[in-house]
Amino acid sequence: MNDLYLIVDIAGQRALLPAAFVESVVEIGDIAPVPCAPPHVLGLFALRSRVLTVIDTIAALGGERSGQGEKQAVIVHVDGHLYGVLVDDVDDVVAIDGAPSQFRAPLSAGWARYAKGVLDHEGEPLLLVDVAALIAGPLDMAA
Repeated sequence: MNDLYLIVDIAGQRALLPAAFVESVVEIGDIAPVPCAPPHVLGLFALRSRVLTVIDTIAALGGERSGQGEKQAVIVHVDGHLYGVLVDDVDDVVAIDGAPSQFRAPLSAGWARYAKGVLDHEGEPLLLVDVAALIAGPLDMAA
C-alpha cells in the first residue's frame, strides 16, 4: 500500500512530511513573538480564528532564527494541536510504497534528530521527517 507524503524543502534539503499530519499549506506574515520560548518556536500566528505555534525549522536544525517577513508554512496536526512548520518550498504530494531505509551518509546533528529514514521517489533519496520530534525541538530543549 502506498503512503502519501508532502515533498518540501527545509534548509536546502528536500524532505518528506507524512501527509497524515498535514492539514494545509499557507503563507504567513505577522508572527507574534513569545517571550522565553525555545529558539525553535518563532512565535504565534492566527489562522482562521485559531492560534498556531510557528516552528522555525532552521533554528530547530541548529541554524540562525528566521527573520521577519512573509513565510511559507505547512500546517500540521500533532497530539491534538496545530502547528505551522516553516519550509523553504513545497513541491508536491506523492505516493511512495515501502518502509524507510537507513541513511546512506552521516547526517548533521539537527537532521539526525528529526529524520526517520530515507525514502526514494523517482530515484531521488528524500529524508522522512519525524514531525512530532520537529515540534518538540532540539534534545536539550525537549526536557
